[in-house]
Amino acid sequence: MDEQGAGHPGHPGHPGAQAALDEICNKISDLNKWREIFRFRGLEITTTTHQALRKVLFGDASRIFSHDWAQAHFRFREPHSDLAYALEADKGGTRAILMAVQGNIIKYLLFVRNTEYTHLERLCKISQKEQGEALAAALADSLWAAGEGREATVCLISAATHFVPTTDYKADNFTERIQLFNFFEKAAAQKFIFDHINCFKSEGSKGLILFLYSLLFSRTLERVQNDLGGTTPHLLESGCGNVICTQALLQVVLAGSACPSRRCEVGFLRWSREEAGHHLPPVGSVLKTPKFPIWLCSINGMHGVLFSTNRLFLSDWKMEHVFHLYFYNGQRGQTRTAHLTVDTHSHHWEEGCCEDTSSPGKRSPSLEMAIRTRWPGASVSWNGTDPFF
Repeated sequence: MDEQGAGHPGHPGHPGAQAALDEICNKISDLNKWREIFRFRGLEITTTTHQALRKVLFGDASRIFSHDWAQAHFRFREPHSDLAYALEADKGGTRAILMAVQGNIIKYLLFVRNTEYTHLERLCKISQKEQGEALAAALADSLWAAGEGREATVCLISAATHFVPTTDYKADNFTERIQLFNFFEKAAAQKFIFDHINCFKSEGSKGLILFLYSLLFSRTLERVQNDLGGTTPHLLESGCGNVICTQALLQVVLAGSACPSRRCEVGFLRWSREEAGHHLPPVGSVLKTPKFPIWLCSINGMHGVLFSTNRLFLSDWKMEHVFHLYFYNGQRGQTRTAHLTVDTHSHHWEEGCCEDTSSPGKRSPSLEMAIRTRWPGASVSWNGTDPFF
């Protein structure tokens, strides 16, 4: 009788019952793990915090995002296409942030993930799911860097409004509904973002603004203000009827800080015909010589990404004699990644055809001038592509 009882499926000693018990224990353990990894902080977003957020961004709590910013989200090109890795970016100030994130996406696909593919195939042969994984990794990289490698905050929108706006605060019907999730492991933040990836890539999701909020809360508003140090009053500026990013904000996306003191993983180059009259902050060697051969380029106020598929490219100066670079500008009109060949061998009889970086840029495409801010005197071949920028 005892032996029959012990063999019954409901008996504690039965293998099936033990497996069910183990599964319950594992689920409890997982719940405890997630409680340790992140804590919900939605109720901590007070009126004062919302006002401070607006002031860091605009300098004024009564300012709100324009329609093009509210509509911006992370939208990929077709999977398994020549530009499967690429984000689409509309004209305006949002393109700068999208292209900065694009740099992180390229870094992940080329140099981080494990794949059998090589070179540009790593960027082209990706599925819709892999696009989401790349975006989650890219966003998590920026947030983790902003949190100084210790924490990251992810901002999502809830159904309920968490505070009643005051007279000096203009409501926009989504900032008032944000909730913050704080993570203390990068992998957990990345998984959480991937699990909620549609909150960043779906139309109407406010995905770009949610990333921007996540970035600032990961850095903390106090640290952002300390980074700015009074040199830049706020992170967004109005220009030509549009809201545009300051270089300080782009540096937060790329390096986690508005004033990076260490080498960034993704670099930054800038060239403009009108730069002399704009008194822009200089682009230092910390930004020009990143850990990975990827650069966000600001060219006459427009943005794109320049990169090499060779991870070791910057580790040996001999490789910088004649080399290949690729460029993507985010515009819908670009149907394939531009392939450039750069020659840094300087000869006195060629000096007349290579402009100085301070010249107006009347003869050379502006992208070539941006490249020469990193490799002075270089000649650039577009390999059959019609030059743009």
